[in-house]
Order: sequence, then C-alpha cells, then structure tokens
Amino acid sequence: MIINELFRNIPHKGSSARDISSIEYDSRKAGEDTLFVCLRGAVTDGHKYAPSAYSKGCRAFLCEEELSLPEDAEQIIVKDSRATLAMASAEFYGHPAESLKIIGITGTKGKTTTALLIHGILNSAGENCAYIGSNGILINGVMHESANTTPESHVLHKYFRQMVDAGVRYVALEVSSQALARNRVDGIIFDTVVFTNLGEDHISPVEHPDLEDYKNSKAKLFTAAYGAKRAVYNADDEASEYMLRRFTGSRVSFSMEGDADYVGRYKSIYRSATSLGVVFDCIREGEATETHLMSPGAFSIYNALAAIAVCAGYGVSVDISANALGRTPVQGRFEIVEAAPERTFVVDYSHNGLSLTKALTTLREYEPARLICVFGSVGGRTQGRRRELAEVASELADFSIITSDNPDFEDPDAIVAEIASYMKEGSDYLCITDRAEAVAEAVAMSKAGDIILFAGKGHETYQLVEGKKLPFSERELILDACKMAEMV
Repeated sequence: MIINELFRNIPHKGSSARDISSIEYDSRKAGEDTLFVCLRGAVTDGHKYAPSAYSKGCRAFLCEEELSLPEDAEQIIVKDSRATLAMASAEFYGHPAESLKIIGITGTKGKTTTALLIHGILNSAGENCAYIGSNGILINGVMHESANTTPESHVLHKYFRQMVDAGVRYVALEVSSQALARNRVDGIIFDTVVFTNLGEDHISPVEHPDLEDYKNSKAKLFTAAYGAKRAVYNADDEASEYMLRRFTGSRVSFSMEGDADYVGRYKSIYRSATSLGVVFDCIREGEATETHLMSPGAFSIYNALAAIAVCAGYGVSVDISANALGRTPVQGRFEIVEAAPERTFVVDYSHNGLSLTKALTTLREYEPARLICVFGSVGGRTQGRRRELAEVASELADFSIITSDNPDFEDPDAIVAEIASYMKEGSDYLCITDRAEAVAEAVAMSKAGDIILFAGKGHETYQLVEGKKLPFSERELILDACKMAEMV
C-alpha cells in the first residue's frame, strides 16, 4: 500500500509515495518495504530504535518527533503514534472489524473465563466465534500465541482480517485496562461490552499509578468512542454504576445477590474421582434452568451468567447455553487435569494474593484430605506480590511447594528464598526452584483425596528465563509425572 494513500484520512505531517507491504513496531522485524512505527512505552521509547530499523533497510517511519536519520528516510509525523497506529492498521487491512460482531469483556477478574465461555456457547450454537485474550488468539480451533491480553492494534487488525477471511462472525475479545489506556482498541466499534468486576490490581509504575487511573481506563470501553449497542454488567459490583455512567445503549444485568435480568442461584458443588464443578440455576424471567460448570467456585457462576446474557442477545436460549457450559472447560483457569485416580490436579493462573485466596478458599470447600499448593512469583516486577502469596499459602494450604514462575533476568533461587522468608511460622512447605521438579514432587507426594493446586502458570506453555521463552507445559508435566509414578 502507498503510504500517502494509507494516511489520506489520518492527520499527519510529511509525505511518502513509498509502497509498503508491512507495518512494524519492532525494529528487528523492519525491512525495505516496512513502515516502522515509533511507539513510546512505559519502559522504553521506540524512537530510539529507528536507527536500527534504518540499518535493516527501512526508509519509512511513523513518529512523534523528527528523527535524526539520513535524508532518504521518509518521516510521517503525528501527535500520538499509538493512536495513529490503530487507525493506520485498520486502513492497511481493509477495516475488517467492520465485518465482525465484536464482544469486549473488561474487568479485574473473569475476563478470560467469560470470553472463552462466550466462545464455547456461540460455537456450540453453530455461530463461528473467535477469541482473543490472555490465552492467545483462537480462530476455527487453531490457537495463535499473543504477547498481551489485548494485542497491539496492528496485531488485532491483522487477525481480524484472518478471521473475516476464515468466515468468523463473532469475536470474544478481552479488553485490558492497558489496551484502553494505550489506544490498542481505538477505532473499533464494539457490538456488546461486558463488565465483570473491579478490584485493586495492575497498579504499579509500569501499569497504572493508582486505582482511579485504572478504573477510568476501564470505563472508557463504555463510552460513545467504542459505540457498543449493549452493555452486560455485574449488578453486584458497586463499580458498575461508575462504569456505565456514560453508556447510552441497552443494559443487561446479572447477579447472584438481588434482582437482575439474569440471576444465579447456587445449588451445589460436585466432585468426582478426578474433577470438580459447581451447579446453579440460571433464572431468567422467573424460569430456572439448571446449569453445570466444569470449574469450581461461586465466582465461576458470575462468569457463566455474563456469558449466558451475552449470547442471549444473539438468539441463543438459556437452555442451549447451559448445555454448552456443561461441556466447556477453560484452559488454565481452574483447569482440572485428569491424570490419576482419587487425586485432583488443578492448574490455575492465580498469581497474586487475591486470586490465590479465592482459589484456595474455593478448593477447601471440596473437603480435600490435604490441600497442596505449588506456586512462585514472576521476576523483575510485582515484587510486592511475594509477601501476599506467601501469607495466603501459609494460611490456606496444608502444604506448599515454593518454586519458579517466569523468573526472567532475576535469580530464581533468590525469588524462592524471598517468598520463603514471608511464610508464616509453623507453616509446612518445601523450596524446589526447578518448577518441573516441583511438579514431580507434588505428584509423588499426593495421596487419595488430595487436591493439588498448581498456581501461577495457568494457560502458559513456557517459562520466561533470561528473556527467553522456554517450552513448559504444566499440564503435560503432571501427566508425565503420574505415569512415572505409575498412578495412571
């Protein structure tokens, strides 16, 4: 595409008749036919990498300030390169989002589960629905890796184009606060938007400075800028009123505590030899539909109610949704690994004090013989979580194994030792830095009736070590360990 044509409807300074075949914001991927976009981030500034892109043959640059490059470098200067990247990407790929019904889910907890449940229901009902979020990008059963919960705008539109070409009609899209704050979803018109809940998270020097900024970022999704026709929201969360204060479309509520369009009435938990779940009634206009979920905990019901309410807006009955939910597991979110009889292995993404508290408290309801917790904490950031994780595990688990979880450039032994220093006196635990060894030990020590929670990795299929993603599947390690121990 000719750059001048690409920017014909986008405010800018500069001109270029160059024909490009790609847009990149990673200088390592730049080439002769690339438009290199200089993005300012929380940690680094893409303008610094323009010379590197130039050295690889790139001669077209989108930037916020004039770059010190040779004269043959053509520069398109804009006020905000992130916002402009969103508009340019939509144009570059032919505005594919306009051909999709995009369902945006935001909230502190439950985004991934809610989005994947929506994906499961709609596909079970014969509608072709894709998914984008923490677990990756799922199109027609094929999962593609993603670096962020909500990818950069260019990646979004690239996959929207693939979806349209593959016959996809709906997209369940997790919308993070960072995506809203950093213009990743600018220009996308959503069909339905969902609010799950609000809690204190993602507040740090590289994310949000305070709760107010975090809350305001999420609230953007419910403004006219994103054009949604319908909002589905948690009536039990006091932040809902704030989120929807500027929303002008139709509203659909769900609740477990009071009146709402969709009400969940808890009935029971269930536990088989290897799995856990919960049963509830979904009440819509006075009619109750019994629903079984393949994940434990009352909070799972909230996610299910949101998914049922969303899909009802697309003509899917509660009965059909309930049937689909009984057959829809969520990878890495209270995922049960059926690996050995009389033991329950749970893989979950719980990686801070709040989520680990929820996970262990929920699992305790199933009256395990012992509740064993395998956990660690990521390196290089969120050090404050280490104390809270240790305190929660000390209080709520019968036995803990402290191990690695994406140490990156930080010494994994030091991380483990720091967590151990916060464990409460008298708590029972082991330190095994190698996570594969920790998984094997947890399996080997498990006995009939135990529930073993592997916390932190969830859906991830890698360990981040010194900047490299090394293959690592906790699910496969559990299965292999059970075979080695002849538990199968």
